[in-house]
Parts: sequence; structure tokens; C-alpha cells
Amino acid sequence: MASEAGLSLLQIAAVLKSNGTEGEVLFGFKTFSPEEIDTQEPVFIYHDGLPVPYFIESFTPRGNSKALVRLTGIESLEDAEEISGKEVYGRCSDYEIEGEDDPSALVGWTVLDADGKTAGTISGYEDIPGNLCLYIKTPSGKEAMVPFREELIIAYNEASENITLDIPEGLLNL
Repeated sequence: MASEAGLSLLQIAAVLKSNGTEGEVLFGFKTFSPEEIDTQEPVFIYHDGLPVPYFIESFTPRGNSKALVRLTGIESLEDAEEISGKEVYGRCSDYEIEGEDDPSALVGWTVLDADGKTAGTISGYEDIPGNLCLYIKTPSGKEAMVPFREELIIAYNEASENITLDIPEGLLNL
């Protein structure tokens, strides 16, 4: 997940390549399948560090993991080439993360802090009623307990098994 100005985003696809000369692109999916994509909601692609919304004009699934897509504002081969290789995000509220209700699926994942630095590795969790907490083993070998709430998640990348958290100050100062 990514977060920008109160907007929580989750990677849903990547632009694999351009297709033709009219701006159509090929999306590749890992976590979601093409039929799970809500074509009525905007998708976001980062430009200069900011999420830019695009609406889907046409969406044609190609198998279980790809789709040909036309986005508003992408009208030429040059436009399509500019977004090729970029990650595509959707609002977290529009998509459900697999395993979100199963914190054991996160054990072994790398935790990054808000600055993108490695904070440690998820070594376990404790499901305290109303306050799920993750155990994070820091690079120094010590373990800290950090609350795991949606508002603290900045980015989530299932493919690389890392999660970026806005860790409250002082929790990892061991």
C-alpha cells in the first residue's frame, strides 16, 4: 500500500508494455486477477513521486493474469511508453488484500520505515483483542512489538514481501 495525502493505495498491477500505436497498454497482475479489477474506479500511476489518477476507458482480460487496457490521457505510443514498467495502484478501500485477516502470512516479511529504510523482519504477531501487534526483529537482533493498523501502513508489496509502516517514534529504539 502507498499513502499520499490521506489516500491509501495498494498495488494491483504493473504496466508490462505498450500495445499498438493508440495508447493501449498491457497490464500484468500478480495478487489480483483481471476480473477483480473495478473498472469504474480510478487507478493510480506515480509520476515524479505523486499518484496520478487515470480512469479505465476499456479493459479486455487476456487470460488469468493480463489485460489490455486503455486509460484516459494515454492516447499515443509515446504516452504508453512513458508508463511502461510502472506499478499500477488502486485505492485500498476498493480492493481486499489476501491474507489481510491472517497475520501469520506476514511472518518473514521485511518491514521498512517511513523513510524506506529497513526496520527489521516480522518474526511473529500477537493478536491482542482490538490491537493486532507485530513482532519485528531489528537489524541489531532485538525484537520490538509494533501495532499493526491500517492507518500505519504506507506501502505493501506482496511480490517482494515487504511492507512499509509509519512506525510510532520510539518503538524501535532498543
